[in-house]
Parts: sequence; structure tokens; C-alpha cells
Amino acid sequence: MTKNVGGIDRILRIVIGLALIAAAATGAIGLWGYIGLLPLITGLIGWCPPYALLGFNTCSVKKP
Repeated sequence: MTKNVGGIDRILRIVIGLALIAAAATGAIGLWGYIGLLPLITGLIGWCPPYALLGFNTCSVKKP
């Protein structure tokens, strides 16, 4: 898997994912907040399946 999620995109995904999970865990929002696992995981691993399917790449690292 080639990384396709860049720096700012990764940070935003991690922050939003953690915020949604925290809100769901504290009961501020419903169980749907655990959907925050998806952006959290894609932010941590640096690869997003929909980006790969659509040909997007926000990562500044170029292939050799």
C-alpha cells in the first residue's frame, strides 16, 4: 500500500476521529460517533481506500 494521505490531512483525520470517539464515549452524541474510528485509522496508517479508488493523493512523498 502506497501512502496517499498527507500531513495536514492525517492530522485532521486523527483529531476529528478522536473527537468523535470521545464524544460517543462520554454520551454527548449517540453511538454513531464511533464512526470516528475510520478517519482515525486512515490517519494513523496514512492510506485511505476511497482515495486509492478515486486516484487522490494528498501525500507529498513522490514515488522513486
